[in-house]
Amino acid sequence: MARQHPEEPTLAELTIEEIKAMGKQGMDHPSTRPVLIGGGLGAAASLMLDVASWPVGMFAGAAIALLMRVKR
Repeated sequence: MARQHPEEPTLAELTIEEIKAMGKQGMDHPSTRPVLIGGGLGAAASLMLDVASWPVGMFAGAAIALLMRVKR
């Protein structure tokens, strides 16, 4: 009989769990500050580069920071 191994969670599942934890713990969660900083940097970069609107830059910066935290 073959031994079954539990599947590892996908990147999407890990990201969703991280977002839920950040929502529950707020500023006490270790990922909250880096994600907020990433959003601020993305917004500032989009304003300086005039490539996209600042909300798009903020979302992109926060998403990149979150993915970097989750992939570790």
